[in-house]
Amino acid sequence: MSTATAVAPEVHTLGVANPAAPPAPPPVVVTEKAALEVKRHIADMESRSDVEPGSKLYLRVRVQGGGCSGFQNKLDLDAKYDEKTDQKFEFHGIEVVVDKRSLLYLNGATVDFHDDLNKRGFTISNPQAKSTCGCGSSYSM
Repeated sequence: MSTATAVAPEVHTLGVANPAAPPAPPPVVVTEKAALEVKRHIADMESRSDVEPGSKLYLRVRVQGGGCSGFQNKLDLDAKYDEKTDQKFEFHGIEVVVDKRSLLYLNGATVDFHDDLNKRGFTISNPQAKSTCGCGSSYSM
């Protein structure tokens, strides 16, 4: 006696997005703690009149060559957003901008903020990094 198992039918979309598929997760994620710290930095800059009130600042996440191991992550507050070269995301009330070249290296990365006795500041955890240098400021892929 043989038993048959049900096989799900194959779905061919011919390059068209499947409307029933769940949306893809963003390539970069910013935690709520990190977003709150970015908001605090922007508020401090506005109170010191370093930026014009009402102007838009984005958290720019990027990768650049350098360091002991080859690549370094950079975080900046940036007033520029270029639709042609950047992708924009929103997390917990802040807008995050990543250039398309950096997205190749940051897929799956998480931006977090730590305020502990042993660690204070922003970190970027990148699952694509193969190894890091001794000080942890750069990585190889």
